[in-house]
Amino acid sequence: MGEVAAAARATIERTLTDAELEWESPAEGTYVVTLPGTRKLQTTCSLAVGAHSLSVNAFVVRNPDENHAAVHRWLLERNTRLYGVAYAVDQHGDIYLAGRLPLASVTPEEIDRLLGSVLENADGSFNTLLEMGFATAIKKEYAWRTARGESTRNLEAFTHLTRKPER
Repeated sequence: MGEVAAAARATIERTLTDAELEWESPAEGTYVVTLPGTRKLQTTCSLAVGAHSLSVNAFVVRNPDENHAAVHRWLLERNTRLYGVAYAVDQHGDIYLAGRLPLASVTPEEIDRLLGSVLENADGSFNTLLEMGFATAIKKEYAWRTARGESTRNLEAFTHLTRKPER
């Protein structure tokens, strides 16, 4: 890799450290960053410095159990409003955020903006995607937990799916 790639790597490392994010570099030019969330407890984001570009990839949610057409339509509609990344689906149907920037664009501000976009769109969409693609599983999990007297605290965001209809 050339001077531009070396500068990008140095900028990324300095920016991640300054932001006090949890990260590691399993190979030169490859970074795995853990972004803390509120709905999705954490989002793992991969940054890879190539010869000419920086690629970003973050897992959002596994292949939905149901309602695939509506989930995919929602993702495509959201793509028109995203910055630096777009929703993508892999060969297994799992949902990711993926993007690519030219190395010349790698600045601390741009890395912050890009990671912010990843976090906003992974964490911010998490409950919506779960509700759309896993409603049946959420209802079953709630029933299973309540039947056994177990906590349903992490299902509170989905009470509109789990409460009994009023008469």
